[in-house]
Amino acid sequence: MTIYSFKSVGQTQDQIVSSSVSSSPVPYGIKTPMQLGSSEGIFAMNYSLEDQFADNLRNLLLTNWGERVGLHQFGANLKPLTTEFVSQEDFDNRAVERIKSAVDRWMPFIELEEFSSTIDRIENKNTAIVKINVTYTIPALETPKKGVQIVMYVI
Repeated sequence: MTIYSFKSVGQTQDQIVSSSVSSSPVPYGIKTPMQLGSSEGIFAMNYSLEDQFADNLRNLLLTNWGERVGLHQFGANLKPLTTEFVSQEDFDNRAVERIKSAVDRWMPFIELEEFSSTIDRIENKNTAIVKINVTYTIPALETPKKGVQIVMYVI
């Protein structure tokens, strides 16, 4: 006669499935600028695709050529436009071209909707603040129109 201990019996399939299904959301990427996270991890994370894409788009627009190691052409390359600043109309046209080109190449799933920019001059200084607003949608996710704003300084 063989004696079996019930403590050595494994889990049922229902127990395995219920223990493997996690109720916590899955992170898609690290939020930038980087911040300390809460109990889930070291860094704050994006838990929705919309937030991750917004973060990635802002980083794409703020990156200039040569700043990303191994991907020299990554970015919208907007900073050189601030040193060549002649008029707002010329700046807007060239910025729209660069943004459209970068998004088409690196984030083709984003559909750009509108572009606007404002220039605030700082009195008694030869500096201006250029605020660029870009609205977009993500058709594959059926997102409503979202926007991102970047701020640049013209010296």
